[in-house]
Amino acid sequence: MRVAPDVLPAPRPWAGPPLVPRTAPDPPAVSVCIANWNCRDLLRRCLDSLFDQPQGATFEVIVADNASDDGAAEMVADEYPQITLIRNPDNLGFSRANNQAAALARGRFLFFLNNDTELPAGCLGELVRFTAANPGVGMVGPRLLGTDGQPQISYRRKPTLAALLHRVSLLRWTGLFRKAYYRYRRDTFDPDGVRAVEVLMGAAVFLPRPAFEAAGRWDEGYRFGAEDLDLSTQVGRVGPVVYWGAVEVVHHGRASSRANAGYVAGGVAAGYVRYLRRAGASRAALRAYKAAVTLDAPVQLAGKVVQAAARLLTGRRAKADKSWLAAKGLWHFLRRDLTHFWAA
Repeated sequence: MRVAPDVLPAPRPWAGPPLVPRTAPDPPAVSVCIANWNCRDLLRRCLDSLFDQPQGATFEVIVADNASDDGAAEMVADEYPQITLIRNPDNLGFSRANNQAAALARGRFLFFLNNDTELPAGCLGELVRFTAANPGVGMVGPRLLGTDGQPQISYRRKPTLAALLHRVSLLRWTGLFRKAYYRYRRDTFDPDGVRAVEVLMGAAVFLPRPAFEAAGRWDEGYRFGAEDLDLSTQVGRVGPVVYWGAVEVVHHGRASSRANAGYVAGGVAAGYVRYLRRAGASRAALRAYKAAVTLDAPVQLAGKVVQAAARLLTGRRAKADKSWLAAKGLWHFLRRDLTHFWAA
C-alpha cells in the first residue's frame, strides 16, 4: 500500500549532532560453521587454509568450541579476531554446536566443515557457483582427500541393520552380512564426476540455507556419530544430495576422533541406534542389535589389546598406538556408556 505525499507531515530540520551514515556490511555468500573440541593445531591449519588464500566468494567463519581444554578457543580469539567464536561451558556435542553456529550465520549458504580439514584456493567460490547453478539441490559434498593425496570415501549408501551387524566381530566371521556391509561402505564409490547419492560424509557439506532449515537442522539427539547419516536423510527429502568430485578438500581422517577415543566410541554406538530407530527398525531388532554390540565389546577389547601388544613387539609403534586407542575407546564404552547406549 502506498501513502499519498500530501498525507505525510512536512520535514523538520535536524537540530542534533551531525548525522553519520552507518551501513551494515553486506551479508557474506557463505557462512563456514566449525564445531571444535580439543583440536587446536588442526583447527589452526583449517583456518589458515580459509584465510591465507583467495576463496572466490565472500565468507564468514563461526567456530563453536565445546569447552576445549587445549587452548583452542584462546587461539581463535587471539589469532583470528574476525571470527565469531562461541565458547560453550561444556561439550554440547557435534550437532548442537553446529546448530549454534548456524543460528548466528548470515550467509546464503552454510558450509559445515570439520576442524581437521583444509581447503584449496577458490573452493568456496566453486561450491557457490555450482549450487547457485543448480537451485534444486539440497546439499553438496566435495571429494575428500587424505593427507597422502588419495581419495577417501566421500559418500555412501544408507546403512542397514545387516550392514551394521557385520561390524560385530562375533558375527563377522560367519560372512552372513558381508555383502550388505560392502554395499554400504564401498560398493558404489567413484571419486570422479557428479551424482546424486544417499549419504555424504559430514566432514564437509555445503547447503543453501532454506534446505538446511526445511530439513530441520542437525538432530541434537546425536551426541557424536551418525548425525551425517541423519542430516543426509532429512535433506534428501527436500532436494537431491549431490556429490561433486571436481572440488577437493583435504581431510585428515578421524584425527580428532582418535584424539578423543573414549568420548567417541559410546557416541558412535548410540548414534547408529538412533539412526536405525528413525529409519524404521523395530524394537525387537534394536534390542537384538544392542545385545550383539554389548556382548561383542569385551571380545573386541581383548582383541585390540593383543593386537597392540603384537604390533609393539614387532616394531610397528604407530599401528600399535592406533590399536591401543581403539582399546581405550572400548574400555570407556563398557565402563561409562552402556547405560546411554541402551537408552538410545
